[in-house]
Amino acid sequence: MNRPFREEGDVVALQLPYESFLRECGSKHLALYRAIRAGIAGGRLQPGERLPSTRQLAGLYGVSRGSVSLAYEMLAAEGYVRAGVGQGTFVSDEAAAPIGSKAVSPGANQRSRSEPEALSAWGRRVASDADEPASRGGDAGPANDDVCSFVPRGMGERWFPWKEWRSSVAAQWRKIGTGEEDADSAADGSLRLRQAIALRLRRERGIVCDAEDVVVTAGSQQAIALLSQLLLEEGRTAVAENPCYAGTRRAIAATGASLALAPVDGQGIFPADWDARLLFVTPTRQFPTGAVLKLERRLELLAWASRRKAWIVEDDYDSDFRWGGRPIEPLKSLDREGRVVYVGSFSRSMRTEVRIGYAVLPRALREPFARAKRLYDTHPVGIAEQLALAEWMADGGFDRHLRRSRRIFHRLQEQLKNGLEGRLGDLFEVAPADAGLFLFARWHGSREDYDRLARECRGRGVRWGDGRPYYAGDTAEQPPSALFGFAHLDEERIAEGLARIRQAAETLGLISLRPPLGRSAQRGSIG
Repeated sequence: MNRPFREEGDVVALQLPYESFLRECGSKHLALYRAIRAGIAGGRLQPGERLPSTRQLAGLYGVSRGSVSLAYEMLAAEGYVRAGVGQGTFVSDEAAAPIGSKAVSPGANQRSRSEPEALSAWGRRVASDADEPASRGGDAGPANDDVCSFVPRGMGERWFPWKEWRSSVAAQWRKIGTGEEDADSAADGSLRLRQAIALRLRRERGIVCDAEDVVVTAGSQQAIALLSQLLLEEGRTAVAENPCYAGTRRAIAATGASLALAPVDGQGIFPADWDARLLFVTPTRQFPTGAVLKLERRLELLAWASRRKAWIVEDDYDSDFRWGGRPIEPLKSLDREGRVVYVGSFSRSMRTEVRIGYAVLPRALREPFARAKRLYDTHPVGIAEQLALAEWMADGGFDRHLRRSRRIFHRLQEQLKNGLEGRLGDLFEVAPADAGLFLFARWHGSREDYDRLARECRGRGVRWGDGRPYYAGDTAEQPPSALFGFAHLDEERIAEGLARIRQAAETLGLISLRPPLGRSAQRGSIG
């Protein structure tokens, strides 16, 4: 059998396209993962062949052993490799070409590798980033045998008034085509919805704007992608928080612009005098840590944008679900020079199936943004849903829904927070939060123990969102963190999930055996 690498004493030779992938994604462990996966898919690494140890591969490519371990874990999770205790890591037998497929000739391999050259530079960047997770939910949806998945999924179906919403949408569909609603179908979005959004932002968020400043989008990601295309290109730089929403990094990478990472602490992003064109920030509730950006830093960001003639994209994530603390002033409400674009979405306050977002733009960007959007949507997308939402907001239905949801989610959050801090306080430190639909928690122990607990919990039907996908750079160097969603759950599921995590931790010896907290500390009534 041909070996995929050679050993000469402690010298290991393994030819992987690591540098190419590193230039594309900027993350060492992700570049290693993609390079090894490409070697397996391309046939250079054969099923059953042994891969170098973490020490050997780390020495070969000048990365940490943690980066190699993380790459191997990702490959194992997808079935590309298998690991045996004390035996090493091997290419999985199941990683071979699909059953029934024929061996690919070297010429065919060469043609396959050259096919991306048919794409534009933008197309190649988009294609190379296809494996980066874009969802704010963290991991994939729950497995069918999960007892409790704390992976954030937004609002649960049981908490959304589907009957009322469907009735409203159906009524709008009956009107469309009768001439009654034809005038309200601009590509920028329903005029009535834009008016309702502007009124709500003035009343709830202190943002002075009118319908002309608002463009309706198919969710916040479309707005982020369009703004990146409008304002960035090769040779320019954008700044993003670290950690942040992975979809923001993907949008920046697709333009060819450079990415500068800004660290985050318990008070939000650290302002700096970046030589950059664009800043993406989540000041009201930093994603995913939940930190609230203090006023002094907000003013520093605005001063930076003024000094550098730069733009700020403010993603007002989860602002509808706040139940404590003082109202937070958006950057947009403090902006006196027209440097801030305010982006919002109804997918969080309603359901992810409702793909309605919006951008509130400075006058200088309003028309360019609208024209860019018309390249993709010459007619409004989901016009019946837009009209139904405008009517729902006008008759008070949306506010009633939010009031009920806030009451429910506040109590669910308190139950989860008390459980994590009480039953699992030796393991997780929960970040302060008076808003949002999930809790961010930092792990107290080692990466190895964190991964052991995650595996044990999956075997018991419990999982949570891993914090790693939201960090850029060498995430192996980041302390472990977790996202615990609750808005799709109920009291019983939360209590059962917490109990199983504790049982798993006790089995592994991560916490001492002691009587759990009383059930009353874990549950509250939902009204």
